[in-house]
Amino acid sequence: MTQPLDPEMFDPVCPSGLMPIRIGDKWAGMIIQCLEEGPRRFSELLVPLRTITPKVLTKSLRALERDGFVVRTVHAGPARHVDYALTPLGRSLLGLLDAARAWAETHMDELIDARENQ
Repeated sequence: MTQPLDPEMFDPVCPSGLMPIRIGDKWAGMIIQCLEEGPRRFSELLVPLRTITPKVLTKSLRALERDGFVVRTVHAGPARHVDYALTPLGRSLLGLLDAARAWAETHMDELIDARENQ
């Protein structure tokens, strides 16, 4: 069983909107990171992604599923539930996302200055 996601996994004041490198939409990279340790239910994803609306999370998950990065599994039975997991293709993005995050952390001041000077 996977550990619960940390509610503070993503800093709400982090300027993620400045990130010039994106996979999918604004939320896709963060969703992929949430799924790194294993399958998660929709409600679990809402914990660290506390500013996303359920509608937008659904849209992002569907896009990730359509692109082959995430698989949606429906578990039947008395306690029917759905979870989401990374596919091998989705898992292959983790290193790229780590590199992009490290690059952005190194260059964040420059990115902020460039945006403010426009």
